[in-house]
Amino acid sequence: MSAAPIRLIIGLGNPGPEYEVTRHNAGFWLADHLADDLKTSFTTEKAFFAQVAKARVDGEAVILAKPTTFMNRSGQAAGALLRFYKLAPEQVLVLHDELDLLPGQVKLKKGGGHAGHNGLRDIQSAFGSPDFWRLRIGVGHPRSLGLAQQVVAFVLNAPRREELKEIEGVIDRCRAIAPDLLRGEFPRAINQLHEANRA
Repeated sequence: MSAAPIRLIIGLGNPGPEYEVTRHNAGFWLADHLADDLKTSFTTEKAFFAQVAKARVDGEAVILAKPTTFMNRSGQAAGALLRFYKLAPEQVLVLHDELDLLPGQVKLKKGGGHAGHNGLRDIQSAFGSPDFWRLRIGVGHPRSLGLAQQVVAFVLNAPRREELKEIEGVIDRCRAIAPDLLRGEFPRAINQLHEANRA
């Protein structure tokens, strides 16, 4: 029996051109590509505190969102969308940058803590539950990449060229498993995604 398919995909990032190319916006980058793949585009919906794109997959509505609040207020959009579309947390996939994974690595998981990620923390609080899916896009940590930067400065800066190439590769791999996620075929998606981490 497959699990409940994903019906709401939330990419995390900070709004505004000055943040567009920063590591913290990796979730936005992937959301933009998924919208292209689903042949839809984002429009600002003030009631949801987000840019929202709508698509149909196998006759079912799928919603993509990029909060227009700052990262630490991501739960405002996530909570409004969850309530309006009457979804359960396990039907939600959050796309976000992950310090604990190197560029080129990615993990799909359901539930767990927020590991200090302010966007995840706020969504968990808005849902009253950690039981949503997360696609953790590795951006590395300043220490693991041999940089002296503080974490805050690190995530608000653009990745170096070689790191960006690795992150773009991960985004392509995530796009390839999106159809499985929208069908609720999580074990298959996880195998495919994590296999490439070992390659």
